[in-house]
Amino acid sequence: MKKFCAFAALAVFSFGVSHAAQAADVTAAIGQSGDSTMVYRLGAQWDWNKSWMQSSVGRLTGYWDLGYTYWDGDKTASNHSLSFAPVFVYEFAGQSVRPYVEAGIGVAAFSSTELEDNDLGSSFQFEDRLGVGLRFSGQEIGLRAIHYSNAGLKQPNDGVEAYTLHYRMSF
Repeated sequence: MKKFCAFAALAVFSFGVSHAAQAADVTAAIGQSGDSTMVYRLGAQWDWNKSWMQSSVGRLTGYWDLGYTYWDGDKTASNHSLSFAPVFVYEFAGQSVRPYVEAGIGVAAFSSTELEDNDLGSSFQFEDRLGVGLRFSGQEIGLRAIHYSNAGLKQPNDGVEAYTLHYRMSF
C-alpha cells in the first residue's frame, strides 16, 4: 500500500506540474462493478484543445484523464485504484446540447490484486472505456463502462468492470 500511495502522489504531482498552465476539469462518478460492488471515482481531465474530422455532423477531439477510484466491497473486497488514460471523443454538432461518444485505453494501478471474487493477477492493469453522454454549458453528464485487465501479462487475469454515471464540470 505504501508503494501505491507513493506512486499515486508522484504521478499526480508530475502530471499536475506539467499541466499547471491549463485548468483541469473535475469529474465525479458513482456506479457498480460487474459483481455489484459500489464504485466511487474522482478525476481530473485536460482537453487536448484539438479537433479532427470537423464537419456539420460533429468533430473528433479528446482529453487526458487522471482518476482515483474507490471500490467499496466487504473487508476483503475493498480496493483503491489510480488510472491515467487518453480518451478520444466524437462530439456531435449542437447548439446548447452536444451528444458524444468516447473510447479510451489507459493504465491503472490497484492497491491490491484481490477485488470481490476476482484475482486480478497484478496491481498493474489496462483500462478500456466506452461512454456516451451530453455536454452543455461547460458541464457534462454521461454513462461509462470501464474494463480493467492485465491483458494476460500475469495469471490469473480475472479482470473487473465498472458501470458508472459521471458528471464533469469545466472551470
